[in-house]
Amino acid sequence: MQKLLQHKTLLLLLLPAMSLITSCQKEFDPKDYSAYLQGEIINPTSNYVLFCKDNEVIDTLFLDENNKFYKKFDSLTPGMYIYKHNPEFQYVYFDKNDSLTLRLNSKDFDHSIIFSGRGAEKNNFLMNLTVKNIMDETEGYSAFDVSPGKFSKRIDSVHAARTTYYLRNKAIINWSEDFDLYAKAKLDLHFYSLKELYPTAHFVRTDEDVRKKLPSDYYAYRKKVNFNDDRLLKYSSFTKYLAIMLNTIVNEPEDEIIPDNKFDKYIDKLNIVDTLIKNPKVKNAIFDNIAFIYLLEDQNLNNNDVFLERYFELSTDKNQHNEIIQIQQAIQNLKYEKKLPEVPLVNAKSEKVSINSIINKKTLMFFWTKNGMAHADAAHQLAAELKSEIPNIDIVSICIDGDQGEWLNIIKKYPAKGIIELRSDDFNQMKDQWIITKIQRSMILDKDGSIVDPFINIFDKNFESLLK
Repeated sequence: MQKLLQHKTLLLLLLPAMSLITSCQKEFDPKDYSAYLQGEIINPTSNYVLFCKDNEVIDTLFLDENNKFYKKFDSLTPGMYIYKHNPEFQYVYFDKNDSLTLRLNSKDFDHSIIFSGRGAEKNNFLMNLTVKNIMDETEGYSAFDVSPGKFSKRIDSVHAARTTYYLRNKAIINWSEDFDLYAKAKLDLHFYSLKELYPTAHFVRTDEDVRKKLPSDYYAYRKKVNFNDDRLLKYSSFTKYLAIMLNTIVNEPEDEIIPDNKFDKYIDKLNIVDTLIKNPKVKNAIFDNIAFIYLLEDQNLNNNDVFLERYFELSTDKNQHNEIIQIQQAIQNLKYEKKLPEVPLVNAKSEKVSINSIINKKTLMFFWTKNGMAHADAAHQLAAELKSEIPNIDIVSICIDGDQGEWLNIIKKYPAKGIIELRSDDFNQMKDQWIITKIQRSMILDKDGSIVDPFINIFDKNFESLLK
């Protein structure tokens, strides 16, 4: 009897494993590219998840009353995708016929993500690697304080250990070559980025310029990077590394490590990319990105003409040229002593507001989002302090998102007198006409509404002097 019970117990224990093995061995029609994505969002910030490919939205997955979502894709091309739950996003990789269940907590987004189901192992590995990289960045700034030799030794040691971790998982999970491209990029480019950052970070932290003290082979790892694979074009590990590397290259040892004149540096970046990258698709995309960032940073119209002349010489993407020209024209509309173009704004009484009709003092205008409350709180606190110190100015606070009721509930926590609270009623129009691309963006207007400085960070050190 006891042996019979033991056999039954063993059988019950084996049944789930046998079921799992059977499900894993399920065969699919070679023409079947169906896939599943479902999940649960703890503490959601909205009622939907965006599913994207190369930053283009493929589908909107709405949460039910239990904050869960479900989607069957009749045909999903294997590859890397993005899911967004504002204001955060992360990557998910689908092989043919994967069926993934995602669970995350929006209050601890990256650290809480876990996958289950067919295809989960590789995605959990990628998230574990992401979290390890985040921990390096948030906890390791003191590593930049040491000498070049000590820094390289430490970084190379951690890189080697994480490579062992990567190789072990690669052998166990046996993932595809396409997925391996992204996994290896996330692994290597993280450490290459730290190496690129080291000279500048060391200078900022210690006031010592170590660029001429670096070993002759310090940047040898750059030869290992494939700059021509367009699959990495929208992958943040690659784009982040490339941006950091370009900044490093244009700041040669004989130049200032943190230059004041950025105009020539952006011309240099265009020329470097033209030499470094051979794939036209990748090259044009990087050109466009450099042009976009440059136009937001340098508002000298003569510089703009020279820069764009070189950009148009190198870029062969004629469609993107039109977008860059539109950005330039919008920026010209924000130049010194012009007035802001009108955009849809409402006040707490749901009344439409003309921005130019309410300006009669020197005015600070800052922006915030309901999805970034830490920034909103800090900006309001600073604004209240500025109003107290400089009472003869006006301050306009503009929320870029949310509905009227949601916005009214939020601004109850900001009772500071003298701050005019407004809400954007059409952010796309505001974004296009006022070039709002960074939430830290602020503007300073003169008492007649003319523009003093349309591109300034409210947390800049010299910010206060511009208001006096």
